[in-house]
Amino acid sequence: MLAGVALLGAALQSPAVADRDRGLPLGPRGLAETRTIETLQPGVTLTTITRGAPDPANTWTVEVAIPGGGNDPDPDAPPTAIADRAHAEGLAAGLTQAGFAPRVEDVTTPRLADFAGGSLGFRVRVGNHPTKAAADAALAQVRAAGFTASSVFTGWDGAATDRGPWVVQVLTIDPRTFRGDLVGDYGPDLERRETTSALATARGATAAVNAGFFVLDPAAGAPGDPAGVGVYDGRLLSETTDGRPAFVFDADARHADVDRYTWTGTVASGHRDLTLDGVNRVPGLIRNCGGTGDTPTDRPLHDTTCTDADELVAFTAEYGAATPAGPGVEAVLDRHGRVLELREPRGGALPSGATSVQATGTQAAALRDLADKGRLTVTTRLDGRRGDTILNGGPELVRDGRQHATPNADGMVRSGDPSFYYGWAAKRNPRTIAGVDDRGRILLATIDGRSTASLGLSIAESAAVADALGMRDAINLDGGGSTTMVADGQVINKPSDATGERPVGDAILVLP
Repeated sequence: MLAGVALLGAALQSPAVADRDRGLPLGPRGLAETRTIETLQPGVTLTTITRGAPDPANTWTVEVAIPGGGNDPDPDAPPTAIADRAHAEGLAAGLTQAGFAPRVEDVTTPRLADFAGGSLGFRVRVGNHPTKAAADAALAQVRAAGFTASSVFTGWDGAATDRGPWVVQVLTIDPRTFRGDLVGDYGPDLERRETTSALATARGATAAVNAGFFVLDPAAGAPGDPAGVGVYDGRLLSETTDGRPAFVFDADARHADVDRYTWTGTVASGHRDLTLDGVNRVPGLIRNCGGTGDTPTDRPLHDTTCTDADELVAFTAEYGAATPAGPGVEAVLDRHGRVLELREPRGGALPSGATSVQATGTQAAALRDLADKGRLTVTTRLDGRRGDTILNGGPELVRDGRQHATPNADGMVRSGDPSFYYGWAAKRNPRTIAGVDDRGRILLATIDGRSTASLGLSIAESAAVADALGMRDAINLDGGGSTTMVADGQVINKPSDATGERPVGDAILVLP
């Protein structure tokens, strides 16, 4: 158990930004910026901010991948596009020999709270084109010559001189007048993904945004399973990514914060106990890492699946229709902890009211011996600020009213792989941000990206925007193709996946 509205016109400002009249810190000063406000229900407003306009200086170009990149099935996984100067110039020489006119560009990024910034490395690009169609035609020629490449818009690079446009939408929940409920919701079970709009419709939500990171690839676990801490209605249903931040709030929206969490868990019988490795996830697969005794690391490492052959994982009925099947042992427990069944191999449906503990590798014999006692007690403890809902995220963006982005601590910096930081943090992407201001109001923001109609934000820009919106503490939630905002039953932003709205692991719902 846990321890412990009608549009009011561009001249008006939303409550979330009433004290900030300088506009968003995106692009040069003086860019045109409009803001409209709609009241969705008492205590809940939606502010839409549009800043800047298409910049003719931005073009479409062909970015050539550095040889040796991986094949991550995650559609948000960045390509291998950054290398040292020698490898970039070697690639450029090959392109020149094939009849192209490449350019080698030094990629620099700003300093953040725990990342020095500066030069990340060098990218290789070919051509500048006014339209994507023209860039795609050039891309076909580059690929036909045997190179791996993609067409990209230079407005997504993150240059401070870009003039936009940006589309930012902000839900503000004011606890002084809010009389609904604010909840985290994962749908019928944890192991299946649902769209944010489906989750909102099922609960009759007035508004919603997507929430935490989750497993997407079946090779990384159960798709939909939170990839980090998940507390719903006060129950810990997914363990932490050790030390990473999370967004915590109560159902009445009167208390919210960003905090960093760790957890411990045990399975005990009498005076003997075993240490849990996880809750409600496939044993041996730890998405975003941050566990204990895992390979290649125990520290958080974003979009990486660490492994551990010897694990002990607890399951509740919320996991899904059946627990994961595979080699090992599973003790099925009734509501009083009595051992109903010892399964070998593990996996299967749980009886009504039952829970289970699965063990793999060397832990299998230990669980088998412990289960012989006939009764097991499963205990979990979460260390950090309490709340009805706690949802994983990262990096932290704002702390105590100051920009404080922490991509290194939160696993977005990969040693020897500058392309990941370049694509995930330095370049502009769709983002979802959650935070709380000095007046205790909760702010949930989405920023569209990967289009020419809204450029998206880098992590540095995300911190600056959260600060400008008045957030005292703020965190980056899942973004990219997951970024979605729903109001009055409709998706009101422009999700970036070509297939439309992406099914996600969980969402934050504003209930009437």
